[in-house]
Amino acid sequence: MTIQEAQRRVDDWIKTYGVRYFNELTNMAVLTEEVGEVARIIARRYGEQSCKPSDEKLDLGDELADVMWVVMCLANQTGVDLEAALERNIAKKTCRDANRHKENKKLK
Repeated sequence: MTIQEAQRRVDDWIKTYGVRYFNELTNMAVLTEEVGEVARIIARRYGEQSCKPSDEKLDLGDELADVMWVVMCLANQTGVDLEAALERNIAKKTCRDANRHKENKKLK
């Protein structure tokens, strides 16, 4: 699915099942919470923290999808076309960083 289609599907779901969007400030708090859940998994699976038994069942893909969901909610609420924004962002990074990382001695 395209990003635009995903935004539309999130919007349709909200209108069908979610009654309405949470306000932008609430969604920002929810986004922070979801990013924290991703961080918890990463810290335990790929970092130095040990897993609790309850952590072993957590699904990184599902938590990343939760982050995407809330980002799409915020985009829909604020009139941002994420697909177009991502295209512009990639172009910006390509222009700005064309040689930056290649020349970074820390990455060699």
